[in-house]
Amino acid sequence: MTPLSFRSPPPWVSRALVILLLLVLWEILGRMGSQLFFSPLSMVATSGVTIFADREVLEALRTTAWILAIGFGLSVCIGLVLGLAVAMSRFTYQTFLPVLLLLYAIPQITVLPIFVLYFGSGPASKIAFGVSHGLFPIAVSVVAGVQGIKPLLVTSAISMGATRWQIFRRITLPYLAPSLFTGMRLASTATLLGVLLAELYVSSGGVGHFTRRFGESFQPDKLYALIAALSLMAILINETMRMLERRFSRWT
Repeated sequence: MTPLSFRSPPPWVSRALVILLLLVLWEILGRMGSQLFFSPLSMVATSGVTIFADREVLEALRTTAWILAIGFGLSVCIGLVLGLAVAMSRFTYQTFLPVLLLLYAIPQITVLPIFVLYFGSGPASKIAFGVSHGLFPIAVSVVAGVQGIKPLLVTSAISMGATRWQIFRRITLPYLAPSLFTGMRLASTATLLGVLLAELYVSSGGVGHFTRRFGESFQPDKLYALIAALSLMAILINETMRMLERRFSRWT
């Protein structure tokens, strides 16, 4: 007698069930404890409708969004150039990669006052602090991608008369693409973290400012609604990077 075989559900069904279970637990635990510190999901949803109808909150979301966009764009440009410069030769790799990793290991929040000192408390300091979080994952990923290129391919291209641009376009960039997009996915959330930290401590506007205000005034329902909006923003950014990665994966 053959044993019965059960067909497993599609992955999206399993994910949906896990998310639904977590939401139900959120509602139950929120009603069991003190709502001064932890609000149930239904109250958070109601507060979310209220605060997102507030023009100040919407303006804060728009401000954070464009600061994040500029910071992430600069992180990609600077991180790509820096990573290529470090990986271009054995000398630069052995000399500057340890310095790059040392700077990457420094807790960025400890140097936030330096950014405020140089750039002030306006958008420039938030953008710069976001860039300081985002460029290192991209640079390190680019270095790793370039180092993974087979030397035989480059040697063969040079022997056939390929120019530097042709080598970069036909060999380096295709091999670099997976590592680059991995670094971009890490950098997107890191840049968002840097922008929010700057808004949280030195800004009177943006989402970080309202996060601090709702926390200090013991309004967890509004705080969690704002956190949910930030989580949705991070998910959208990550999914965009995944779509771009699939789009350009034909190179590899």
